[in-house]
Amino acid sequence: MRKLKLQMNIAPDNKWDSGMSDFSIDNLKNVDCILHGRKTGEGFIPYWAEVASNPNESDHKLGRLFADIPNVIFSNTLKVSKWDNTTIIGGDIKEGIKALKSKKGKDIIVYGGDSFVSSLIQQDLIDEFYLLVNPVAIGNGQQTFNPLKNDLELKLVNCKPFACGTVLLCYTR
Repeated sequence: MRKLKLQMNIAPDNKWDSGMSDFSIDNLKNVDCILHGRKTGEGFIPYWAEVASNPNESDHKLGRLFADIPNVIFSNTLKVSKWDNTTIIGGDIKEGIKALKSKKGKDIIVYGGDSFVSSLIQQDLIDEFYLLVNPVAIGNGQQTFNPLKNDLELKLVNCKPFACGTVLLCYTR
């Protein structure tokens, strides 16, 4: 069965550096589907399509991957995709994710969107957590992980600092 991986930048100023881009590219090597909630998808997909179309962009290689890997938006309001290589799935998120995980293929990744990610966590659908944490985010009150109904027991398997001060924390269940 395919795994659902969460990669999320948890920082109020979204600090980013080339090491984080390299990590993101590497993290996509075994991925053939990118998930989004409606709000994140509406910003993420067109932004990265623009980056992918400009070879002079510093994150062009990452943009190409984001544009080339099929995207799925979970939404009960959007009915038709306005973007290339993007499918809309409505209805029950848990059933939709289970169906995607049971299909043949590589892993699936989801990028942020507090309310969407929170619902995935609440329904115990995420298998791996890749959290890019910047210490200035402490006390920010980000709502992704609260309130949780049950304790989320995670095992730290990797920790990697980046030059800008952000730290990647990789957890498994």
